[in-house]
Amino acid sequence: MRDHDLDRDTAERTFGQTIAYLVTSVEHPDVPMGPAPRVDLGVHSFVLDTINYTDFCLMVAGRYVHHVPHLSGEATGSPSLRATVQALKAAGFTIDHELWNASEADCSQCHAGCTDSPVGGK
Repeated sequence: MRDHDLDRDTAERTFGQTIAYLVTSVEHPDVPMGPAPRVDLGVHSFVLDTINYTDFCLMVAGRYVHHVPHLSGEATGSPSLRATVQALKAAGFTIDHELWNASEADCSQCHAGCTDSPVGGK
């Protein structure tokens, strides 16, 4: 709420989807995943809450999970929202379609004019 001027309901939904994304990422490191922009707000806020984030990492992963966004997808291409949403569903999480831009779940999150860019591909 404080970091991104969200109302309580949206902040709680965002945090819930953040936890689902992080847990699934830890449990399925072989699946290239990336959060939708609105969920990414929650990821960044949580990472900056270092004491709670570190405790969460130790509980869920048994180690600190570093946030290294520039490495995301280097070996496999950009992670797609579709693959991420499918992995979350397979892990048993409920998808908040509004936060995951479910109508754009086929895009690869590349907003640089790619063919599947939601901002007008080439």
